Amino acid sequence: MVTFMVYICTFVTFPLSGWFVLKVVPNYQRIVVFRLGRVCPPKGPGVVLVLPLIDQWQRVDLRTRAFNIPPCQVTTSDGGVVSVGADIQFRIWSPVMSVVSVQDLNASTRLTAHNAMTTTLGGKRVREIQTERAKLGEDLGMEINELTKPWGLEVDRVELTVGAILKPPKDSPPGPGSIILPPYVPGLEGLAEPIQQLAFHFLGNMMGGGVGPPLARTEDSIIFSDEMSGAPHTLGTEPGPALVSVTEDVAVPSRPTSVLELLEVVKLLLSESLVSQVGACFLFLLQSADGQQTSYYVDLSHGRGSAGPGSPPEGQVPDVTLAMRDEDLVAMFQGALRPYAAYSTGRLTIQGDLQTAMKLEELLKLLRP
Repeated sequence: MVTFMVYICTFVTFPLSGWFVLKVVPNYQRIVVFRLGRVCPPKGPGVVLVLPLIDQWQRVDLRTRAFNIPPCQVTTSDGGVVSVGADIQFRIWSPVMSVVSVQDLNASTRLTAHNAMTTTLGGKRVREIQTERAKLGEDLGMEINELTKPWGLEVDRVELTVGAILKPPKDSPPGPGSIILPPYVPGLEGLAEPIQQLAFHFLGNMMGGGVGPPLARTEDSIIFSDEMSGAPHTLGTEPGPALVSVTEDVAVPSRPTSVLELLEVVKLLLSESLVSQVGACFLFLLQSADGQQTSYYVDLSHGRGSAGPGSPPEGQVPDVTLAMRDEDLVAMFQGALRPYAAYSTGRLTIQGDLQTAMKLEELLKLLRP
């Protein structure tokens, strides 16, 4: 009777009520209507009639969504500790169930995916996580689907991202026979198992077997032989005031050992071409070993760029803020620490767009020996 009376009032005042009761629903959305507290079948796409006073409605987006699980520490079955994250894509296949079954859909899906990832990978070995990322992603997607099926969700894709091995497994033999994957080696997931093992073998030899610190990089040297005396003369790069040519007309110290030296080197490398490649302003918040906080900026957004201590010039807002220890910053610019490894292990904190922060790699290329 109440519904019938509302229909009559709507039609009587239709020229005016049409602005309030007619809703346009796009093809990628549906409207879930609760009439007098009872859920109705989803409506749309097109023009939908929503009655006043007795209808409560909610729009549901059916397009594919994506979210990222930040790198977290996972303890494997063989005693190793791996930093693993994931990129997950999902979509809603039942608008009614997504509204009725769960209150906060996005937060619940994130928490469920995070718990499923840590539980699933916790029962695997480090080698399986490294060599079978695609298969583990498919298995993890099916497990998440089983958990979120009552919510009207379907996970389309799960891509695992293995950042770094924080602790090698207990049964990992030291030396070149180990096949522990270095922290960041993209492009090996789609290879066959024998080819992956061969790649891991060579990479393990290059990284010192994956156990302990990487092998030290040997400096290049040139040996000249004197035909008269027979005594060879060696020219090498020894620590000290040695210079290495970075550009055609600029010579800078080969390995800056402090933040101030690094800042002077960065000032020498500033150019219009570098600004055109990066086009962003960076603020570095550094913490020294004694707990002191310092800040430096590198502005590569206009002109030839600028760099210096403190905050950017007045009126310039940094696009990305990076917080880390000062020795980690020097190691990253020297090439001893990869930015992704620092970010995945928590040694580097980024505030701002991650894609913009990755443009800093153009400056790192000029500084690395």
